[in-house]
Amino acid sequence: MIYPPFHHWFWLVSAFLLGACIGSFLNVVIYRLPLGLSVNDPKRSFCPKCKSAIPLQRNIPLLSWLLLGGKCHDCKARIPFRYFGVELLTALLFAAAWWIFPPQVVPFLWVMLALLVAITFIDAEHLIIPTELTWAGSVVGLIACAVWPKLPQLAVIGDFTWLDGVKHSAIGWAAGFFGLWGVVELGKLAFGKLDRKFETAVAWNVKEGKGEEDPLEFTLGEETITWWDIFSRKTDRLVLNAESIVVDGEALSGGELIVRESEFQLPDGTLKKFEDIRSLEGTATRAVIPREAMGMGDIHLLGMIGAFFGWSGMFFTLFAASLYAIVAALIGRIGFGKALPFGPYLALGGVTWAFGGWKLWTWYLGLLGPGGF
Repeated sequence: MIYPPFHHWFWLVSAFLLGACIGSFLNVVIYRLPLGLSVNDPKRSFCPKCKSAIPLQRNIPLLSWLLLGGKCHDCKARIPFRYFGVELLTALLFAAAWWIFPPQVVPFLWVMLALLVAITFIDAEHLIIPTELTWAGSVVGLIACAVWPKLPQLAVIGDFTWLDGVKHSAIGWAAGFFGLWGVVELGKLAFGKLDRKFETAVAWNVKEGKGEEDPLEFTLGEETITWWDIFSRKTDRLVLNAESIVVDGEALSGGELIVRESEFQLPDGTLKKFEDIRSLEGTATRAVIPREAMGMGDIHLLGMIGAFFGWSGMFFTLFAASLYAIVAALIGRIGFGKALPFGPYLALGGVTWAFGGWKLWTWYLGLLGPGGF
């Protein structure tokens, strides 16, 4: 799958530079999208610390970070290496895609790779995957497979029509989305609630996040849980057997307190929205906390990868991602029950398939023999 006429250094360097520029935009997406900010307004990038706009001459991909020494020109605040890393990673992925794949499908793969980079860093930092990105990627994957029908069948020898490409893309999306959705639903039924009971009442409270744009946090005893980790679905409820409830400094009678993502219900049935109060705290002898083994965003992401690479690429991605996640958990000594974003490993699994993992699949099928699978 090498296409020498397009391997002139000019095209490869152009792909690298384009990737660096796209990576610069991805940094904007990674920062703004999880916070509900527009990626177009303000149009210019700004320093997260002092909010000063960054002029074009100081916003050159890769070079600016190096020349400024990783610091803001105005306030001298440290600019994380992640900004440089995203630009370099995207540039390398764009160049690799141009080197390996035929030019008619490369623009679609660039879109996929850009989405995977954005999703990786958003999920790693915020433990969320914006579904607007995965839905857009799924549509692009379907078109890509129609343009180059070989894409969802990389591990299969043969000629395919555009209709074959669309069919295998649709099968890959359905297998990834509905297959993982079934696993998540079963996991929710079996392990979807964390039931904490205490012999003596412990203190709890709902408070603002550490930063201005961070989500609410729920503290129970010495444990603090981010709002996003509790309320993955609109139907999720946090239930407290409260001995005492204090709203805005006013002590209320205890009882069953039901907390939802944006509101809570007092024991007497009164509903209050969090936006209308300043503080909520008390003591409780029991807390039933909703939890997810895997978020819905992972389901959409695997569906998107299946739309590009078919069911075989989807299956390989899921298997490889699981191995990557296990290794990362062991290296990072992440304990059981601790949150571990799975999106980055799905993205890594998909990239592994695209850049040679399909050859491992072919080798494995060869070991099984003609009737082995």
